[in-house]
Amino acid sequence: MATKHEQILSYIESLSVGNKISVRQIAKELNVSEGTAYRAIKEAENKGLVSTIERVGTIRIERKQKENFENLTFAEIVSIVDGQVLGGRDGLYKTLNKFVIGAMELDAMMRYTEKDSLLIVGNRPEAHQLALKEGAAVLITGGFDTDDYTKQLADEKQLPIISTSYDTFTVAAMINRAIYDQLIKKEIILVGDIYTNVDETYFLRTKDFVEKWHQWEQKTTHSRYPVLDDNNKVVGIVTSKDVIGKSRDMPIDKVMTKNPLTVMKETSLAYAAHMMVWEGIEIMPVVDQHHQLLGLISRQDVLKGLQHVQKQPQVGETIDDIISNYFEQLPSESQHTMYRAEITPQMTNQFGTLSYGVFVSYVIEAARRMLRQMKKGDLVLEHINVYFIKPIQLETMVTFLPTIVDIGRKSVKVDVEAYHEKKVVGKAMLVAQLIDR
Repeated sequence: MATKHEQILSYIESLSVGNKISVRQIAKELNVSEGTAYRAIKEAENKGLVSTIERVGTIRIERKQKENFENLTFAEIVSIVDGQVLGGRDGLYKTLNKFVIGAMELDAMMRYTEKDSLLIVGNRPEAHQLALKEGAAVLITGGFDTDDYTKQLADEKQLPIISTSYDTFTVAAMINRAIYDQLIKKEIILVGDIYTNVDETYFLRTKDFVEKWHQWEQKTTHSRYPVLDDNNKVVGIVTSKDVIGKSRDMPIDKVMTKNPLTVMKETSLAYAAHMMVWEGIEIMPVVDQHHQLLGLISRQDVLKGLQHVQKQPQVGETIDDIISNYFEQLPSESQHTMYRAEITPQMTNQFGTLSYGVFVSYVIEAARRMLRQMKKGDLVLEHINVYFIKPIQLETMVTFLPTIVDIGRKSVKVDVEAYHEKKVVGKAMLVAQLIDR
């Protein structure tokens, strides 16, 4: 039987797009406490089922497909520009395909304004009305209002008309930034994109016996299976090591490994890969927030997924991409390998000096490149100690000198020093696990 939490989520999912909901309404209609209703609405928001907008409330929105991540909803635009909805609230769930800046004559402006677009314009009511009639939403900059007829037209067309105190240039930059962030998200593969669904997964129950493991092993040729209790919660995992030498009539819960590592659908594939490499495990159960089994991922699934990422065209440039692009190896006659980087505006903090996080990323990149060059494999970071970092100015050149302190078959310790004009400006030590590339 579904829990109250699950019943609320199902109810929210059944609502038509554009419906407004509230904690009090959910609590009253489904006869649950307001605390339970609040938690369920928050989870629905995390799942992309609803969106909460200040001064408007919570509305049911259309869940975005990953391939359409670059399309923002008008509700998201309201949040981005800290806007106020003047009319057309019923259309907040809709997505925009492009935005147009209305800094031109009316006729020219209308040539670019089309259905499902957003016109960014100042205090020009005639432009607001023409845009709405063309099927476009309107974002009024400068904190201006509009007339009652325009608001009524927005309600009839179910197209939002939004007001923000920001100027046109700032608003365009904010929306561009949000679209850019969405494009970067689009590149990130999650466990939910590649896992094997529970319907295609073999598993064992705590009441089963070792004999059942042997039956599955003969049928599937696999040797690792999750173990579920009566509520379908993952409580253990059984591998061939666990059953070797054990009687076939022994209960599974006596031989299983308890509390296995699990991941959720929202876990990034890279994080799951690191966990599997670090712990040396072949499969991981995929669970929901109640720890119930949704499926499995294997090391082969992870490798295929990561290979797929590498074949994709670059869509959005992350800070790691920027760091890598500005990092070059210096020619050196000595046995030491050195790297040089230029500090760009994206790498600075609010004081205009190199940020701590970017410095750490450069330290890891220097160690990684040195190990690759030495054909020692790649690294999975265990921990890093930064001993000190002096302020490093914008547009300066910094040299990184990585030195291996200790190396074994599976682990490595690397000391990295950073220099500017032959003076030490930073020093760190990292410990990592080595993996074959």
